[in-house]
Amino acid sequence: MTTEQPQTITIVKERTEERTDLRPQEGDHERFSHYVPKAKLTEAMVMGTPVIALCGKVWVPSRNPDRFPVCPECKEIWATMRPGEGEA
Repeated sequence: MTTEQPQTITIVKERTEERTDLRPQEGDHERFSHYVPKAKLTEAMVMGTPVIALCGKVWVPSRNPDRFPVCPECKEIWATMRPGEGEA
């Protein structure tokens, strides 16, 4: 007489969850859209000259800013400015 024992199988299923951390860290300026005066931005796009954002980042704009979230520092500075200020 043969007795079969029930078999137990353990299945391990890993779940990964991705979360985007938008807190500014070193190098995060590359992941944000920044505020610059419109006239300076247009000139920089045409001439390839660097611009300075409200937060202090200096770069030559070359990408569509609509693809990135707005820089929290630029947004905060912009909110504290009076109309017309900073459009030099």
